[in-house]
Amino acid sequence: MDFKVKDLSLSKKGELLIEWASRHMPVLAQIAERFKEEKPLEGLEIGACLHVTKETAVLVKTLVAGGAEVALCGSNPLSTQDEVAAALANMGVRVYAWRRETTEEYYWCINRVLDRQPSITLDDGADLVTTIHSSRREALRKIIGGTEETTTGVMRLKAMAEKGVLQYPIIAVNNAYTKYLFDNRYGTGQSTIDGILRATNILLAGKRLVVCGYGWCGKGLALRARGMGANVIVTEVDPVRALEAVMDGFQVMPMGEAASIGDIFVTVTGNINVIRMEHMVKMRDGAILANSGHFNVEISIPDLEKISVSKRIIRPNLEEYTLKNGRRIYLLAEGRLVNLAAAEGHPPEVMDMSFSNQALCVEYLAKNPGLEPKVYDVPREIDEAVAKLKLRSMGVEIDELTEEQKIYLMSWESGTT
Repeated sequence: MDFKVKDLSLSKKGELLIEWASRHMPVLAQIAERFKEEKPLEGLEIGACLHVTKETAVLVKTLVAGGAEVALCGSNPLSTQDEVAAALANMGVRVYAWRRETTEEYYWCINRVLDRQPSITLDDGADLVTTIHSSRREALRKIIGGTEETTTGVMRLKAMAEKGVLQYPIIAVNNAYTKYLFDNRYGTGQSTIDGILRATNILLAGKRLVVCGYGWCGKGLALRARGMGANVIVTEVDPVRALEAVMDGFQVMPMGEAASIGDIFVTVTGNINVIRMEHMVKMRDGAILANSGHFNVEISIPDLEKISVSKRIIRPNLEEYTLKNGRRIYLLAEGRLVNLAAAEGHPPEVMDMSFSNQALCVEYLAKNPGLEPKVYDVPREIDEAVAKLKLRSMGVEIDELTEEQKIYLMSWESGTT
């Protein structure tokens, strides 16, 4: 069997982790049961570049149940759960992933997935898609479509589409209501706090925690941090989001001002060099830097290296930089996703919805070949189907519109009576 993982003997531990996640992903379980009977993905080769976690394994098993062959690599060098990778390899999945890959190894794994000549791609950050378009263009011959999981990836793909270089249709799973309202907000909020605490074991209550970016991930983090007693400060470049943060009760100020008073800084923007040298030199002794915005470019690590005289690892995922001014700054998880590198990523309950969207969008692409090469939103019927299944799994019932109400909402004649 073709795979490369850290240690196949870890598979039993991985199977237990996957079993635990499965119990908390009831929507995906229902989809898997249907897929097993209908086989809507029969004959498809799926190439996936995703965080190799226990939740991802449940998605992979669902796609396999639908008849697909799956090749998987990790979308981040520090996020792979080696036990899960081993378990998937032991199940017959072509998986190429291990924790602490070098950049060269990371792209080797991506190319191994592309060697399988996938029909559909699943991406988390768009590295798979950009590799196809830059150095593996022969893979385009077989591809009918793909999906993208993250805000960062969707931004990159939309840039490709606007420049006319995107060669196949991509469904932006990230833009589904049942993805970003829950995964980005509740998942990122909780798992980022989890990663910070596992890496540092500090008390959040009373600390000044600076959230850089008030998108859905930033909103979730700010909410959770406040709930644990932190004094939350928000930095933003978008005036509407900044106004929203103010109305939500948070302090809002420029990064240059927040830098001198914050205790913990977390970037969740999807942009580059959000925390730079000009900010680092203002920071208090003992400031902690973390990123939860996908790529390790939000905190300028080259700048941190330039102004430092020494560095040392204090504990796993906690590196101390001593600056030329004598102050110390602590970088978590090498500036990579702290919620996945220092913790386990999003809880399975929210990934249940995100990955249900993934599975149903793969089915949609399989049934609708020939779409124009651009970025699509998740079809509304899929989004609503996931919400309904999730509510049902939670034992929650809701009302339905009466026929009279439906007619009223679609008409204009009634007016005010």
